[in-house]
Amino acid sequence: MSFQHSDDEDKTIYKVVINHEEQYSIWPEYKENPLGWKDAGRAGTKAECLACIEERWTDMRPLSLRKKMEELAPNPPAPAPSISKAPYRESLVDSLCAGDHPIVLSLGLKPSVKLFNEAVGNGYLHVKFTNTRGGTELGLRLDQSACDFGEADFEQGTGSARVVGDLSLDYTKVRCVADIDLKTLAGQGHLEKAEATIG
Repeated sequence: MSFQHSDDEDKTIYKVVINHEEQYSIWPEYKENPLGWKDAGRAGTKAECLACIEERWTDMRPLSLRKKMEELAPNPPAPAPSISKAPYRESLVDSLCAGDHPIVLSLGLKPSVKLFNEAVGNGYLHVKFTNTRGGTELGLRLDQSACDFGEADFEQGTGSARVVGDLSLDYTKVRCVADIDLKTLAGQGHLEKAEATIG
C-alpha cells in the first residue's frame, strides 16, 4: 500500500496491518482497514510501525508458499527415474536365443503334413513360439541348403525335419532353427543372431 505524502504526515498515527498471507503493511489508524487486512496489534508513528514490521516480517515469502515448501521439505519429490537404473528386461530376441523353446507350425485352421510340405516347397514357413506371452509367430524364409528333411516321410506323416530360416525380429536379423515332429507338427526351436558382416 502506498500513501500520499503531506505536510502533516508526521502527525498521523498509523497501525500495523496484516493480511491472510501474513504480509505486513501500515495504515492510518483512523481509517477502516482495507479489505483482506486486519490489525496486527501495534500503532504509533510511521517510523515506529515500520520498525515493528521490520522486526516481525523476517520471511518475505507469502504464507501459502512457506507452507508448501515446509510440506515438501520432509518429503522431497522423487527424482525422475533414471533409464540406467531401470530393471533390465531381456529382449524377445535374447530370450528366444537362449536355449530351445516349444514351437508349433502355423498352417492355418487345419494344419496337416501336406500343408507343411507345400510350405517347404514354397520356401516360406510360419512357426509359433508358444511359451512367450500370447505366443510369437514368425515367418521364415527357408534356407533350403541348411534344412534337413532326410528323416521326414511326408507321404506317411512320420519322422522329423529340421527347418532353418531367416527373418528380422525387433530390427535384428536372426535365423530360426527348429526340429519338427511330423506327427504332431510341433517341436523345439531357437533363434540365432546373424553374424554382422563387414564391408
